[in-house]
Amino acid sequence: MTPGAHVIDLSGKVAVVTGASSGLGRRFALTLAAAGATVVAAARRTDLLESLAAEDDRIVAHRCDITDEDDCTALIARAEQLGGVDILVNNAGWADALPALEQPVASFRKTLDIDVTALFQLSVLAAKSMTERGGGAIVNIASVLGLVASAPVPQSAYGAAKGAVISLTRHLAAEWAPSGVRVNAIAPGWFPSELTAEMLADESASRWIRRNTPMGRPGRSEELDGALLLLAGPGGSFITGQTLAVDGGWTAR
Repeated sequence: MTPGAHVIDLSGKVAVVTGASSGLGRRFALTLAAAGATVVAAARRTDLLESLAAEDDRIVAHRCDITDEDDCTALIARAEQLGGVDILVNNAGWADALPALEQPVASFRKTLDIDVTALFQLSVLAAKSMTERGGGAIVNIASVLGLVASAPVPQSAYGAAKGAVISLTRHLAAEWAPSGVRVNAIAPGWFPSELTAEMLADESASRWIRRNTPMGRPGRSEELDGALLLLAGPGGSFITGQTLAVDGGWTAR
């Protein structure tokens, strides 16, 4: 085999991607399928999932509310029907951009429930399946706002949740490494998605992002492909517990 040729080959693998109906999650599903994996694309919006599945016959649409334990159990069971869970991409998330002094506790709790608790719940279910198969890879989608403060953008709840995801990534990686389960995270900077659409569309906010990103622009969704394939695939077989910032230099300032 040509040196390096194997590092992005996911043929025969089964991947689960949450929040796959739009934005970065949609891109992740297409990227993994293009690398040869069978992808169970999970989200709540069935119509968008069906549209995604129509683009690649290796993608299987599966409706799932990740905050519902029964839904998560059914999602993993669907992946096992296809051969077992090799890869889990925890992409689904929620943000409520409110100043901390104005944010209701219920909103803060909802952010943690979706971005942390649901991620933990699904990771545990997937890891049990992976352990039975000799291992696997979990990729958590965190954020640079879990690494650095978001001011002047009011995102204390989201930042706290993503900081928790980064810490959880390290702890699960250390705990599950003996079972062959790798756990890593990607911390995207500013990329187009439903969560960032309003800011990127606002000229003043967009100018602020460009000014504070050393590379001078937001990212493009395809610029996350390499990080995803590295951490999900055989090329990252000795990488675990790490958070890779893909941010155009945002956290290097």
